[in-house]
Amino acid sequence: MSAAVAPRHARPTAGLMQDVYLPRAADALASAMSTYGIPLLVLATTRSAALTGGAFTLEWIPRLVASGWAGTIVDRHGPAIIFHLASLGRALVLAAGAVLLHLHPSGLVANVTVMVLATMTGMLTVFSYIAAETAGAAAGRRAGTRAHRVQAVLLGIEQTANLGGPAVAGLLLLAGPPPMLAVITTFSLLAGLLALRTPPTHGVPAGAPKSQSGTGFLTGWRTIRSLPALGWLVAGLTVSNLATGLLQAAGPVIVVKHFGQSTTAVGLVWSAAAGATLLSITLCRFALDRLGLWPVGATCAALASLACLAAAQAPDYLSYLVLIAALMAAEGGMTVVLRTLRSRLIPPEKFGSTLSATVVILLLPFPVAGVLTALTPPDALGHVITVCAALQALGLFCAFAQLRTDPALCT
Repeated sequence: MSAAVAPRHARPTAGLMQDVYLPRAADALASAMSTYGIPLLVLATTRSAALTGGAFTLEWIPRLVASGWAGTIVDRHGPAIIFHLASLGRALVLAAGAVLLHLHPSGLVANVTVMVLATMTGMLTVFSYIAAETAGAAAGRRAGTRAHRVQAVLLGIEQTANLGGPAVAGLLLLAGPPPMLAVITTFSLLAGLLALRTPPTHGVPAGAPKSQSGTGFLTGWRTIRSLPALGWLVAGLTVSNLATGLLQAAGPVIVVKHFGQSTTAVGLVWSAAAGATLLSITLCRFALDRLGLWPVGATCAALASLACLAAAQAPDYLSYLVLIAALMAAEGGMTVVLRTLRSRLIPPEKFGSTLSATVVILLLPFPVAGVLTALTPPDALGHVITVCAALQALGLFCAFAQLRTDPALCT
């Protein structure tokens, strides 16, 4: 009996690395390098700041739009096949772009090529992300009480890619656009091939037709509303994202105009934040083992609120950097709680649709933050950030007060 059972226990630990973590790592690197590298590529190719900003917009608008129905397709066909096709599709688009830029390094063809690259990679990245997250949630369900460990590892992979991907893309661009695109193509192709190992999600029979009424953004929205714990947490994090998004959008203005630092110092702030988030994720893995979801989530919410309020009044660059790092570390802890909770609560057959709805809701404050930054005079940004930080504290307090006795977070 024990000999038959041993492989069954050993397989999840060994299988997670090959079936879930490695595909996610390759995809996260390709996504981070394309997200931050392609706007740099646009600037190097067109020499136009306006087109560079337009490329950034063209990357994110398709992501926001496609997020509403990417989950439907993942639910209908399964995460493995969508992960595979999206990664391969991105590899083909990037390879075609590398060839065109090698043949036409400048001029109209080059300008059109880089703008199309921004649009297509942004949309395809949404599909690979939703599929990878759906597979990760299924792995968390299989892990049972250790689901938070799986989610912490996946979030750590994502943060590591966000930390190293932009820097690698910038260095590769020094060798020219085709080499940079070739390396991103390689990572995307690798993710597509590794995705074939992704196991099917439990509760969704392979190849079975999915009901149209069981998928879609509206179904995801209804699922969130039917799960009070998930709904309150998403609502609190949405309000929190307005303050976080405002700090991200206004960061260059604050660091360069207010503190008199260089543009390199702006990047240092977010590199420090990514490093602090990685440390926070590691600590949360052990804290969740001993304390549970609610105490860890509530503590991170309190730290995030205090750090954001203090960052709005930071007297100098160093204190601002430390406070932003503390804020993002606390946000990382809350993200682990959110991912663990949704992997526990969302029905497997509706996970993709519900994840899509969650992503759209959580991303909506970021364009609003951009508009606020554009409309606010630089000298008044501190006051606006203070107001948003107060709203963040109120939103997170209300959310975790409602969740204090919820069985989903207290078990």
